[in-house]
Order: sequence, then structure tokens, then C-alpha cells
Amino acid sequence: MLKLKVKRLENPIEKAVGLIGRKKAYPVILETHFGIHTIGLRFPIDVLILDSQKRAAVLKESLSPNRIFLWNPRYRIVLELPEGTIKKHNIQKGTKIETSL
Repeated sequence: MLKLKVKRLENPIEKAVGLIGRKKAYPVILETHFGIHTIGLRFPIDVLILDSQKRAAVLKESLSPNRIFLWNPRYRIVLELPEGTIKKHNIQKGTKIETSL
């Protein structure tokens, strides 16, 4: 199990903006049904899509700026992380992720 301190993005504006305009990435969590974008980001990010038990279901390392990333809509929990987080913590499919605010 991996424990991460994250910022929760809840309202529609926070979700749409996310890390855009930031100088560096930090862990954020949000709920959405099937996709995110990195249009306007200045840096790549790692992305984890979690299942309902908060296990990593989909992993995307180094998602470049100005991309769209889609997944199966049955997953709703998204973690956007600084690039290298997946590798640093050896996160794999099935890794349980515990988050705190």
C-alpha cells in the first residue's frame, strides 16, 4: 500500500483547470468518468486511475503536455502526480493507494 498526501479537486472549475498554470506538479485527486487533458500544462505528469477499492487500475507515466488521456468509464478516481512518481514508488496495477488531504 502507498500513502500519498493530495489536494482534492471538487468543483467543475478546479477539475477543468487542475495543474494548468502551475510551475510544477503536485499530487491532486479528482473524480471524472473517462478522460483528462494536459492542454496548457508546462510539464509531463504521471496519472493513476483507481478502481472503487482505490487500487491502481490504469497507469500512465510521463503524460506529455497538450495530450488527451482516456480510459474505461467504469473508473472514476484520478490521481495526477509529479512525473516519476510511478517509477519512484514502484506502483503497479493492483497497488492499493491511500490518500490524505
